Amino acid sequence: MKYLVRERIFGIGDDFWVETENGEKAFLVDGKALRLRETFELKDPSGLVVAVIRKKVLSVRDAMKVEDANGETTATVRKKMFTPFHDKYRVELADGAEWEVHGDFLDKEYDIEADGGRVARISRKWFRIRDTYAVDVAAGSDAALVLAVAVCVDRLSAAEHGEGDDD
Repeated sequence: MKYLVRERIFGIGDDFWVETENGEKAFLVDGKALRLRETFELKDPSGLVVAVIRKKVLSVRDAMKVEDANGETTATVRKKMFTPFHDKYRVELADGAEWEVHGDFLDKEYDIEADGGRVARISRKWFRIRDTYAVDVAAGSDAALVLAVAVCVDRLSAAEHGEGDDD
C-alpha cells in the first residue's frame, strides 16, 4: 500500500497526517516539542500511539530508535560505516533481523530491503503533489514500522546534509 508523506514536516513540534494514496488518514506524526531530544509519536487515526521515534543520545554515530507503545525498542536506524560512494543506512530490528536502506536520500528515491526482498520503496516520482513523497509498503510488511523508519532516515539524512531543525 502507498502512503503519502509531506517533506520537511518532521520538525520538532510539527504534526502531520500520513495519508493513504486514496486520501484517507492513516497515521499522525506528532513532533514533541519541549523534549531534550528529538521525539516523534506515530499515532493511528484514533489517537493510539503505535510507535515512538527518538534520537539516540550518546551515540558514536547519529542514530534513532523506534519503540513500540510499551517502550520496547523495535528498531534502531543508523548510517552504515564505510560506504564511500553513497549513503546507506542500517535498520537493526529487535528480533535480530536487519534491513538495509539505500538510494538517493536527498531526492527521496530509496529502497528499504531485507534478506527476503524489498520491504518498501520511497519515491517522489509517483505523486505530483508539492512537497510530498510516497512510501510504498510491500504486502505483509508492518506499515507503522516502515513509516517510522522512513521518519528516522529523513531526520538522519537532513542532519547529515546540514538541513536544520527549524523546518
